[in-house]
Amino acid sequence: MTLEWEQVVVHSADPVALGQWWASALGWVVVHSSAEEFEIRPEPDRLPGLDFVRLDERKKAKSRLHLDFRPDDQDAEVARLVAHGAQRVDIGQGDQPWVVLADPEGNEFCVLGQRRQ
Repeated sequence: MTLEWEQVVVHSADPVALGQWWASALGWVVVHSSAEEFEIRPEPDRLPGLDFVRLDERKKAKSRLHLDFRPDDQDAEVARLVAHGAQRVDIGQGDQPWVVLADPEGNEFCVLGQRRQ
């Protein structure tokens, strides 16, 4: 038996707006869009993707699943994402080599530091 990782589903109050935010932040392409669902991928035929699906219930607590990104330049990428609308958040991480940000709907994600050689 084999499994292919298709996508990560993100519940969202406004899947189109949040999906467009992430598409712009990541430089990904839109592969599906409706009022209820908005899917993006790195390239049209490249998996996995992010699928934003409408859920009218608001986020209540720290996310149990989040995305980690490793940029070439952490400081520059954090500054770019904050200018794009992300917010720095404190989820109790303390002093760590990564930066925790949240997207416009409050979903946390991390911008990691350089990979150790």
